[in-house]
Amino acid sequence: MQLSSTPLLFLLSLFLLSYTPNAHNITRILAQYPEFSTFNHYLTVTHLAPEINRRETITVLAVDNSGMSALLSKHLSLYALKNVLSLHVLLDYFGAKKLHQITNGTAVSATMYQATGSAPGSTGFVNITDLKGGKVGFGSEDSSGVLDASFVKSIQEIPYNISVIQISQPLSSPEAEAPTPAPAQMNLTTLMSKQGCKVFADLLTADGALQTFDDNIGGGLTVFCPIDQAMTAFMPKYKNLTAEGKASLLLYHGIPVYESMAMLKSNNGLMNTLATDGVKKFDFTVQNEGEQVTLKTSLVTAKITGTLLDEQPLAIYTVDKVLQPTELFKVAAPVSAPAPAPAKGKSHKAADLTSPPAPAGPDTSPADQTADNQSGSVRFAGGMVFPAMVSLGAWLLM
Repeated sequence: MQLSSTPLLFLLSLFLLSYTPNAHNITRILAQYPEFSTFNHYLTVTHLAPEINRRETITVLAVDNSGMSALLSKHLSLYALKNVLSLHVLLDYFGAKKLHQITNGTAVSATMYQATGSAPGSTGFVNITDLKGGKVGFGSEDSSGVLDASFVKSIQEIPYNISVIQISQPLSSPEAEAPTPAPAQMNLTTLMSKQGCKVFADLLTADGALQTFDDNIGGGLTVFCPIDQAMTAFMPKYKNLTAEGKASLLLYHGIPVYESMAMLKSNNGLMNTLATDGVKKFDFTVQNEGEQVTLKTSLVTAKITGTLLDEQPLAIYTVDKVLQPTELFKVAAPVSAPAPAPAKGKSHKAADLTSPPAPAGPDTSPADQTADNQSGSVRFAGGMVFPAMVSLGAWLLM
C-alpha cells in the first residue's frame, strides 16, 4: 500500500525544526530597543551574551541606558562589571504573569553570578517579592533585604525559554562590585581546584606543566580541564607514562589562543595545542553539534560540560573525559575472527573458493567508523554513508 507523501513531509518538517541550533539570541532581542543599547553592548563585551544564548531557561533583568550610566559611574573594572551584570541573569523563567503569581509572594532565584562559583555564600541569589499595589521588587541577597529595583515592563517573552524584562535600576551588590583580579593575575590551579578540577590542577603543579600555561595567558590561552571523576579514572594510564609523556598529556589540554564558546562553535576543525611540536602532531578536532561542543581525538570524544572562566585573554572549560593523543596512546587494532574450518568431506580446493575478507582501507579504518557512528550517520549497503537526518527524510519519502 502506498502512503500519501503529505503527512510524511509534515513529519519530516517537524523533525528538521527540532534541530534549530539557537532558541533565542539576547543580542538580537535587545537590538530592537535602542533604550537598552548600553546594556546590550556590555553583555557582548563581558561575553555574557553567548552564555545567555546557551541556556534553555533564563530571565534577563534589563536596565535602560539611564540606569547603566549610574552603574558605569562607579568605574568598576570590566571583571567586576561582569559580576554585576551576571546578577541580572536569573536561571529560571519569570514572565510578567508569573511575577504576580509567586507562591507566598516571595521567591529566591539563582543567577549566572552564582553559577560562576565566584559568589560567596548566597550572594549570587536575587530576592523577588510581589509587593502591594501590583508592584514587584528585586534585590540581591547580600543587600540586607533591600529591594532596590522594581519591575517596569516585559520586553519579550518566549515561554518557557527566555523572558526579558525591564527593571527600574541596576541591582546593588557589595560582593559583585568588589575588585576582581584580571585573568592574567589569577591563580589557575586555585580556580580549577575550587570548581571540580583539583586532580588536574595538582598534576599541573607536580609535573612541571603549570609554568607553560602561565606563560601563555598574556597572549591568549584556552584550557580544557578534565573533571575530577574523569581524571581519577584515568590515573592508572597516566602513571604508566614517562615524565615527558605526562607533561605532553597535560599540555595537550591547552591551546595557545583565547577561544570563547562562540568562537569554538564557529572555528570547527583541527586545533594546535601547547604540546604541538610539528605538523599534525598533538592536535585534536573541535566540532559542535547544535549547542554541544566536543573535542575529538582518534581515541576519545570529550564534551565541554561547563565554563569556569571566559574573560579575554583566558578561557577555562570543563570536559567530561581526558583527551588522549595518538602520540602517547595507540589505537587498538581490530581483532579478526578465526577463519571457519572446512566442512567435513569437502576438498581444500572448494574451501579456497570463499573470498577472504577485504583488508581495511583508509575509508574503513576503526577511527573512521567511530566518527561515522558519533556524528549520527547511517551506512547503507554498498558502503554509502548519509547523515542520519537525510536518511530519515529519504526513508519517509520512499
